[in-house]
Amino acid sequence: MRTLLNLIWLVLSGFWLFLGYLAAGILLCVLIVTIPWGIASFRIAAYALWPFGRTVVAKPTSGAFSFIGNVIWVILAGWWLALAHIVSGIALCLTIIGIPLGIADFKMVPVSLAPLGKQIVSNRPGAFDQAVARRA
Repeated sequence: MRTLLNLIWLVLSGFWLFLGYLAAGILLCVLIVTIPWGIASFRIAAYALWPFGRTVVAKPTSGAFSFIGNVIWVILAGWWLALAHIVSGIALCLTIIGIPLGIADFKMVPVSLAPLGKQIVSNRPGAFDQAVARRA
């Protein structure tokens, strides 16, 4: 089911959101000072391309610098990426098939506004992860 949702997502909005994050990442990497924000944009671009089966969690080691970086991110690129998620989420919710995709789009708004201090992890751990969890 995740693969089917990801394929529909890719065709309807994922590719365009990916291009938006990619453009923001390239633009931010042009200046040396904003390279950390460019790398964060590339990380979120991969998530925007194929989101189902993965989730965003907060890094426990992030601190005040992540907050300050996120404020700068909102000014540089976050607001228009969040707006792209809201517009595409509304467009996806116009059809019954698109409602789950629109909800997923709305769930991506917080990470588009504050990507620093966040980590993308799989919802479905593999056999190695399950073996490690049993031993712990």
